[in-house]
Amino acid sequence: MGKIIAFDHPLMHHKLALIRDEKTGTKDFRQTVEEIATLMAYEVTRELPVKKEDVKTPCGIAKCNVLSKSVVIVPILRAGLGMVDGITNLIPTAKVGFLGLYRDEETLEPKEYYSKLPPCIADSFVLLVDPMLATGGSVVHALDVLNRAGVKDENIKYVGVVGAPEGVKKVQENHPDVDI
Repeated sequence: MGKIIAFDHPLMHHKLALIRDEKTGTKDFRQTVEEIATLMAYEVTRELPVKKEDVKTPCGIAKCNVLSKSVVIVPILRAGLGMVDGITNLIPTAKVGFLGLYRDEETLEPKEYYSKLPPCIADSFVLLVDPMLATGGSVVHALDVLNRAGVKDENIKYVGVVGAPEGVKKVQENHPDVDI
């Protein structure tokens, strides 16, 4: 079963209060979401797989840990875009894919309107980002798209700012190996 990581850090709580405040303007809201994404990315990437690699230094060869897979960030458009810069500040070599979804007004089911994923995605570690996990429908649909592109659930982490229990449950039922 994938892990659920709920961040309990004073800075994150403070920043979450800022984005919830009705007096927070658009510029400050966007900047704070970006800052939250950076803080989250640091923790989310803690267990990324690494491999040993020889690195030539001025003093000789050093055996160093380097990421064993490339990282791809896939925001669910449009809200997920606000988290991308915060993560790429920490992982500037990450590639970025895009997945556009909207909710059908009659069926309330997610519908895909855009998908642009890097060719290397099947062999990468993927961060699926969207600030809000409400019902779980859009995230489950996005995970299905990533699976069809060849990404295994154990190589995906969903990263969101706020999550409702119903959404978490739906993701776990449909993609039990994805960390949230």
